[in-house]
Amino acid sequence: MVKVYIETYGCELNRADSILMEKVLISKGHRMVNSIDEAEVVIINTCTVRKETEERMIRRIKLLYNNCIEKGKRLVIAGCLPSAQPYLVNLIAPKADMISPSNITLITEVIESPERKILVIGERNRSCLPITRTRLVASIPIADGCLGNCSFCIVKIARRKLVSYPLRTIIKTVKELVKSSVKEIRLTAQDTGAYGLDLYGKYMLPKLLEELTSIPGEFKIRIGMMNPEHLEIFLDDIIELLRSPKVYRFLHIPLQSGDDRVLKIMNRKYTVDEYRHIVKELKSKIPDIAIATDILIGHPGEDEEAFENTIKIVKELEFERIHYARYTVRPRTISASLKQVSPSIKKERTLKLQKVIENICLKIHERYVGAIAKALIIERGTRGTLIGRMHNYIPVVIMNPNQAILGGYKYVKITNATYYDVRGNIVA
Repeated sequence: MVKVYIETYGCELNRADSILMEKVLISKGHRMVNSIDEAEVVIINTCTVRKETEERMIRRIKLLYNNCIEKGKRLVIAGCLPSAQPYLVNLIAPKADMISPSNITLITEVIESPERKILVIGERNRSCLPITRTRLVASIPIADGCLGNCSFCIVKIARRKLVSYPLRTIIKTVKELVKSSVKEIRLTAQDTGAYGLDLYGKYMLPKLLEELTSIPGEFKIRIGMMNPEHLEIFLDDIIELLRSPKVYRFLHIPLQSGDDRVLKIMNRKYTVDEYRHIVKELKSKIPDIAIATDILIGHPGEDEEAFENTIKIVKELEFERIHYARYTVRPRTISASLKQVSPSIKKERTLKLQKVIENICLKIHERYVGAIAKALIIERGTRGTLIGRMHNYIPVVIMNPNQAILGGYKYVKITNATYYDVRGNIVA
């Protein structure tokens, strides 16, 4: 029996992988502990999506490595960093073990080996479905990896292949979660739209949603991020499924840039007009839908005109939520070799886009002030508030929480709005 401590960084997929490692280790008789001091083996599950994230990982690995060497502990570096840049990990922690996301179910082999183990090549085990959950919310990665090859993305190198989990495994898992009182099911992946193409040879997200919405019980499904080139193919099916009372009227469709020339440099598989058509079709058929998107600021090739084109489409399509980030150079990617936009210009554009986003999101949320909305109460907020979600996933801050219980539905009179959420009081 080995005492193991796991430290996790990054996305929902990484958190799910850490939980899966815990389950595998416990099943083999090992014990999880809550501190490094107690541990004999320390695992750090890393992220490398952005340059500043990678720098943070390097600092943390160096600290853990020195600590482990000094105290005779074993250090295992897991996640996207050893998968995408094993040479870098080897440079900063030459005696540490490495394991990639595709090999995560082999974690016992690593910690039980008398010699250093490096497992960075391999195919993911489809029989082990990683999930994360609280009492009321569960995230299910329906697939790992994607089919894209965006010129800026290092995650494609870290999670090389699309690996979809079997339909029946996901359905069985959701049934069990609903029986155990989970009220919100979040389907996640790097690209939920590609789900099934590797395993079944066709798009299976509509079929999966159809099966999940037929499960008895009171729960909601949130569909995770999907790329527009896949969504366009089964758009009519998704529109029909979004009308189900068990599916949030919410989609996350990354745009990245509002300029066709920049999209081509990024190796994105759609044009601005094709993207616009998808969003307008969704909004015309589901008028109260909330759409989130991603914008990458200052990618190589983005001149002032291209940036203004992004501002224009953001204003035109009025996204409910916009995740934006400045482009950072990632090793082993095509974009890293291109002429870079200066940091000062990226900062200036970020501030400008931020103001536009705040104005748009506030305008959208102010439309709900005075209305009564039905909300599913799923988490605790700050200063004694509760957080609910409207039918289109817009967050509602409950200001009189004594009249609500977690996991229940309540009608809320919306009295105030911010660019991030709406706020109000429960009414009879």
